[in-house]
Amino acid sequence: MKKILVLVANYPNNDGGVSLMYVHVRNKYYMQHGIEVVVLNFSAKSDYVMDGIKVISLKSYKNDNTKYDVLVLHAANIRNHYKFLKKYGQKFSRLLFFFHGHEVLKINEVYPKPYDYVRGNGVIRRVLQNGYDNLKLRIWRKYFREIADQADFVFVSSWLFREFQHYVRLTEADLKGHVHIIHNSVGSVFEENTYKYKEEKKYDFITIRSYMDDAKYCIDLVDQFAKNYPQYRFVIIGKGNYYKVHEVPENVTWIDRFLSHQELMDYIDQSRCGILLTREDTQGVMTCELSVYGIPMITSDIDVCREICSDIKNIRMVSNQIETVNLKEVFEELLLGIPYAKSSKFSYKNTVQLEEELIKKLK
Repeated sequence: MKKILVLVANYPNNDGGVSLMYVHVRNKYYMQHGIEVVVLNFSAKSDYVMDGIKVISLKSYKNDNTKYDVLVLHAANIRNHYKFLKKYGQKFSRLLFFFHGHEVLKINEVYPKPYDYVRGNGVIRRVLQNGYDNLKLRIWRKYFREIADQADFVFVSSWLFREFQHYVRLTEADLKGHVHIIHNSVGSVFEENTYKYKEEKKYDFITIRSYMDDAKYCIDLVDQFAKNYPQYRFVIIGKGNYYKVHEVPENVTWIDRFLSHQELMDYIDQSRCGILLTREDTQGVMTCELSVYGIPMITSDIDVCREICSDIKNIRMVSNQIETVNLKEVFEELLLGIPYAKSSKFSYKNTVQLEEELIKKLK
């Protein structure tokens, strides 16, 4: 049985934390299919078990003499992952990097400007961010060249790999051909269940964002759609301060908390259409999850969404210049296609199974 150590800056926990849930989704599948997983959570103060997966702190690892076959790194940063690699990297014969976005991009060039009310939205913050990004890209460029023979590199979209080549300035040849494009999988609950399209509907549109205050998630645009189309009812689920500094439109219900999967399913089944707009993303996992579940979906017409969503029948892409969008027309056209066949594009066999096969063959 392969044994892997997974490095993450944060991880879901038993107190309701959901950070990096997409890593936990993978790890649960790995454990079910013959790969033993231990997670090193750099944010953990003590060890715990999450759905049968052992999660340890850095302090615990220092006393850990376990021999691991592969070191897996998700969204590697300089402060945690790189320092760990420089100190302990020689203990691992194979490295597997998963790239999810910000860790290999220039934040101020790729990501939208933060909302005005978000703390740290000033010139000094942007200058510091530029300096940090220049440093991290130089460090990773040098390090990835050095370890390319013993490493593999997984990107969640072709768009992200193109951006990696632009910002890190390394090609597939520089990485010894060890490049893999494997999309994030959807949570099993979305793959195994199906949208109840016949159930009575309370809402016309549903938006789910764990963190509403990130401008890339376009809560301001969804809010404007709600104002432009008062005949429709919107439910917005997510934590944040957006509606603490803006008035909630009369046709919007805001759920200011994290929900369990079953609670999410209930709200999705009570809605006619999902609307998850984005100014920047590397895949858009929640859009993929809702589309696989079977609810009609609207997302943004940007490069990565064209790559990920253009062949999925229950997704329509619209411009972020929403004054040019006839939402009523898009909505009604989507409803005509119900029920939609479930897409297998982001199923286990087309995503995580490919990762498992890669891990098992690494030596």
